[in-house]
Amino acid sequence: MIQHLPDFAPDSLQGPGTVSVAVVNWNRRDLLLACLRSLAAPQGVPFEVILVDNGSRDGSVEAVLAQSWPFPVRIIRNADNRGFCAANNQAIAASQAEFVALLNNDAEAEPLFLHHLRRAFERGPEVGMAAAKILVWEDPRLIDKVGHLIWPDGQNRGRGAGEIDRGQYDQEQEALWPDGCACMYRRSMLAQIGGFDEDLFAYGDDAELGLRARIAGWTCWLMPQAVVRHHRGSTLGLASSARLRLIERNRVLLAVKLFPGTLLWLNGVYHLARLAAGAKAALLNRGEISRFSSPTDKLRAALAILQGQLQALPMIPRTWRKRRQFRPLHKLSGRQIRQLLKQYRIPLRQLSEQAVLPPPTA
Repeated sequence: MIQHLPDFAPDSLQGPGTVSVAVVNWNRRDLLLACLRSLAAPQGVPFEVILVDNGSRDGSVEAVLAQSWPFPVRIIRNADNRGFCAANNQAIAASQAEFVALLNNDAEAEPLFLHHLRRAFERGPEVGMAAAKILVWEDPRLIDKVGHLIWPDGQNRGRGAGEIDRGQYDQEQEALWPDGCACMYRRSMLAQIGGFDEDLFAYGDDAELGLRARIAGWTCWLMPQAVVRHHRGSTLGLASSARLRLIERNRVLLAVKLFPGTLLWLNGVYHLARLAAGAKAALLNRGEISRFSSPTDKLRAALAILQGQLQALPMIPRTWRKRRQFRPLHKLSGRQIRQLLKQYRIPLRQLSEQAVLPPPTA
């Protein structure tokens, strides 16, 4: 069901330069309101918000309806949680704007966030994606991510994650793909290659869409002046087993769907190397695994990874059919895909030991 705030006409925003901002919400009323309030700062572009609520029971939609907003808001209400991918696809389908931006409900945009993202597309018609500089909300000195890097087994990580922001990523530059927390897509690109793969549900979905777009010949630019602050892991929690299962399952599906054959055959080798590096990091209590503090918790994390792989197995035939269906849109050869992934390959030690940790408590 699509619902419009009464202050605005129901006509959707459309035309050159216009932006629809997709915000997906599930039981995060206070974070959602803070997110929308951040967009009330000058953004420098004509835009609307398309809020897709996944069956919240905490009064999220009612809280939005109770306030007036200085921009058009349309609300799509789902009866239950359809996931990040399906909800964003609903927003994309409802949009008639030239560009579609994504903003997590747990992220807050700085002024002109949308303006700076939209500038990326002035670089040429081949630019289909724009990435933002995402900082940690609790400590904005820390980088959450500025685009993405990838390991050859399909595991990807935010570029710059955990680094102090000293301006080292403040130059506009090409990126592998943007993070779905805060980004912008050319809608004609989405019309060509399709939206998010709804089989993924959540986590790793931006990687699959981004790599699919790159293989189809589109490019991505990092626009570091477009800044947001992000509450990390507010949906399932950073130490959630469910989160780990989804990440691992979707890593396998991404590789099956998009990796060239030679790299797909080597996937197991790269995966074992990553597991070995992760085990070493666990012994040293470093990296993201350090969030699982006790030996029992670390065992729980290892089981979640195994469960994710097992959950991927029955989904592989369907994913392989999608691989074949996408083949006619390939602009990059297998060799060019391998070169692209090598260019943006994350060092193994960095992947296993780097983490965005919360600021120390007083």
